Amino acid sequence: ALRFAPSGAVLASGSKDCDVILWDVVAQAGLFRLRGHRDQVTDLLFLDSGKKLVTCSKDKFIRVWDLDTQHCLQIVGGHHSEIWSMDVDPSEKFLVSGSADPELRVFRIRQSAEEGEDWNKWDALKLFGEIPRQSKERIQTIRFNKDGSLVACQVAGKTADIYRILDETEATRKAKRRLHRKKEKASAKAAAAEGNGSVIDPSPAQDSQNPTVVVTDVFKLLQVLRTSKKICSVAFSPSNPPKGCLATLSLSLNNNVLETYSVDNEKVSKMYSVEIHGHRSDIRSLALNSEDNLLMSTSHNAVKIWNPSTGDCLRTVDSGYGLCSAFVPGNRYGLIGTKTGTLEIIDINSGNSIDVIEAHAGSIRSIVLIPDEDGTVNARGFVTGSADHDVKFWEYQLVQKSDSDTKHLSVTNVRTLKMNDDVLAVSIGPTGKHIAVALLDCTVKVFFLDTLKFCLSLYGHKLPVLCMDISSDGALIVTGSADKNLKIWGMDFGDCHKSIFAHTDSVMDVKFVPKTHYMFSVGKDRTVKYWDADKFELLLTLEGHHAEVWCLAISSRGDFIVTGSHDRSIRRWDRTEEQLFIEEEREKRLEETFEADLDNAVEDRYGQKDDAPDEGSVGVPGKKTKETVTATDAIIDALDTAEEEEKRLNEQKKLQNTGEGTKSKPNVIMQGHSPSEYVLNAVSSVRPNDLEQALLSLPFSDALKLMAYLKEWSLIPLKVELVCRVCLVLLQTHHNQLTTTPAARSILTELKYILYGRVKVNNPQSLLLTSSR
Repeated sequence: ALRFAPSGAVLASGSKDCDVILWDVVAQAGLFRLRGHRDQVTDLLFLDSGKKLVTCSKDKFIRVWDLDTQHCLQIVGGHHSEIWSMDVDPSEKFLVSGSADPELRVFRIRQSAEEGEDWNKWDALKLFGEIPRQSKERIQTIRFNKDGSLVACQVAGKTADIYRILDETEATRKAKRRLHRKKEKASAKAAAAEGNGSVIDPSPAQDSQNPTVVVTDVFKLLQVLRTSKKICSVAFSPSNPPKGCLATLSLSLNNNVLETYSVDNEKVSKMYSVEIHGHRSDIRSLALNSEDNLLMSTSHNAVKIWNPSTGDCLRTVDSGYGLCSAFVPGNRYGLIGTKTGTLEIIDINSGNSIDVIEAHAGSIRSIVLIPDEDGTVNARGFVTGSADHDVKFWEYQLVQKSDSDTKHLSVTNVRTLKMNDDVLAVSIGPTGKHIAVALLDCTVKVFFLDTLKFCLSLYGHKLPVLCMDISSDGALIVTGSADKNLKIWGMDFGDCHKSIFAHTDSVMDVKFVPKTHYMFSVGKDRTVKYWDADKFELLLTLEGHHAEVWCLAISSRGDFIVTGSHDRSIRRWDRTEEQLFIEEEREKRLEETFEADLDNAVEDRYGQKDDAPDEGSVGVPGKKTKETVTATDAIIDALDTAEEEEKRLNEQKKLQNTGEGTKSKPNVIMQGHSPSEYVLNAVSSVRPNDLEQALLSLPFSDALKLMAYLKEWSLIPLKVELVCRVCLVLLQTHHNQLTTTPAARSILTELKYILYGRVKVNNPQSLLLTSSR
């Protein structure tokens, strides 16, 4: 959860680590960390002009924090399940929170002028009441509109409840009508009781002129908005609504559509929707034509033709659930293998489906074109592999339409290879000599393509092989499996050259770069990896997808690849002219592993929830990372180098004074800087967000050396703020040692008289920051 303070200079973030961190956006640094929640923080908001922060969590509690004292003022309970969202109206009168409970909870917010017996001294929120909800699904988002007259409550489904907040006059009028109806019912009940001879206790009378306003008098259900697909998020437009409507509400749906509705007293009507050309579900297969200027992608109900250079969608064709696809030689037609076992033929130019053949009894997993001996694509036919245990060979034929003289493409089955188990993948060598079939029994069978005689059996995977490819020279075959491994085999004898633990989840597709032994693999771990099949080395890891990557396609020249994912996106990756250094990439991966180990070491994920006190606590905003460790090392190295340089210069001066020395040569490492300037450059190069953690890791001896330079640095106007930050962190960290060390007392005394005056003269804003801290 993220929320800016009203000033825009402070950002609050709540995370799965149960902590809330306040960030100084201008200084690009964390201010402090608030601990207290026992589960992940789901939403947060500012109150009282940014002086207070309200947070909600899956631990079923709402906490109110005073940001000046950095303490928890109030803990609000009452919800029976995880709290997912909350919001406050612009005038800060009401706070509404939602969970999986069948009602919304509404709180009154304490105004500065409100005092009395009804409010506890420290309370900022007070329960006003509960509003019954229409849906049984949990709340996902609660948002007020610009003027606070409407509040939208979106559930984790297809509906959003819109409530209207009545003003004081309307709420009082509604309360009077409620009391009037209650009196009429009581009178009718009393009359009926007198007729029966029974006695009814009179209910306590209420003042009909000044009735007590309850939450249902203020919050009135206006409309229930229903959509065709699941809603991901909602937002009211910040601009003024069109004439005649109360507000405009925008929704993002999980099928990649944005819809905007106008809300008025009578109804909610759709104004417009924004649709991009992308798929509405997973991209399950990709195919490039022979000229690499057309890309075909399939999903659960559509086939799309793209221009891979510009990203424009050229055609959209309705189809079945396409699991595999290929372009017919000539690039005029496309073949689609579906989950139901049908083979669809589409016309690329017109964007129409021209034929549907009942090809298999099970889902078609692979379509592979048959190449000629010279490696070019054969214009005669292709092969399909299916879950019905069959591998079928097809040939193209032209069929005349019954209603016209034109002919269209069709296919006919000429051969069938029966297997003993489900066929998961089929691959044919570029020379057309072998055909490899991956089966559900975790093996790969290799046959001669012309006679279909058995040639090799490749076994060794612990789980079924999901994808495979044969290199352009026919020497290697690579298989990717659900056991997360890639295996590289020789096609001569079927020997396994190498087994590589390639991905942290199932390998979904693998392909060789044409005319090389380099290969790309994709997996459910959301990554694309580039390999050298001769040296068995990982060259590159490409990250960008937000969900499982299902498929990939490589251009005929190998200059770009295209990947399709469960996140409904198609990504193109271009080869650059930059040189790739394998050692550097290996070092990067080691550094990432090191940083992951640091995260695991610093974050006590199982003890932190119980260790956090109920009243909340404050902590350091940053944490140790690879960058902070590197920054600390750089500062220590600079201090050591500067100390050696100072010793060298002092010795040189002594020799010159005695007449024995000669003119010294400049130190190359110092780059012409004085020791003080050299250390200042090292400290200034640390990112503001990492500076505090880097200084916290300094040993006391190095911290003392660093403080000796602060007096000189404070004379530089542009570095005054940096000196303040460094001095503040070192004092907070090493206060006891500094005050008891004689060498440090003189430094502290000098800084005491110099620093405050320098800040006041050069940087009033830093003075305010230092004073507040």
